[in-house]
Amino acid sequence: MARAKTKATNEATTETAAGVAAPVTGPCPCGLGRPYQECCGVYHQGRAAAPTAEALMRSRYSAFAVGDQPYLLRSWHPSTRPARLELDPAQRWVRLEVLSVQGGSAFHSEGSVEFRAYCREHGQEDVLHEHSRFVRDQGAWVYLDGEG
Repeated sequence: MARAKTKATNEATTETAAGVAAPVTGPCPCGLGRPYQECCGVYHQGRAAAPTAEALMRSRYSAFAVGDQPYLLRSWHPSTRPARLELDPAQRWVRLEVLSVQGGSAFHSEGSVEFRAYCREHGQEDVLHEHSRFVRDQGAWVYLDGEG
């Protein structure tokens, strides 16, 4: 989901991220129906690593939804990761639909996920349709890139 309306730059910065506006209660934005703190919240807080490419993609969608910039950068492959990422505060991510998954399990080193992510901005609904690629970096799943 790197192509969501964000401003990514490769300029070095000394800025530190402000607090994450993550929901404390309620369902996880990823759509699996579990509470956020027991679902993607464990990845965002660093209590666990996403075990599959799909879990990482869902956790990245949730990070966009809750505004967790540090997690988005941490879960991005070093070769394609921007130095800085600014999320568009007018975007509200409202629904995720996973269309297909290729590889990306505990037995793979690569995987891809095709999905549709729905958002609202200034009263208009928009859809991001992407094929995201994931790889393992030092044993952990990371986002490599995506095509729309």
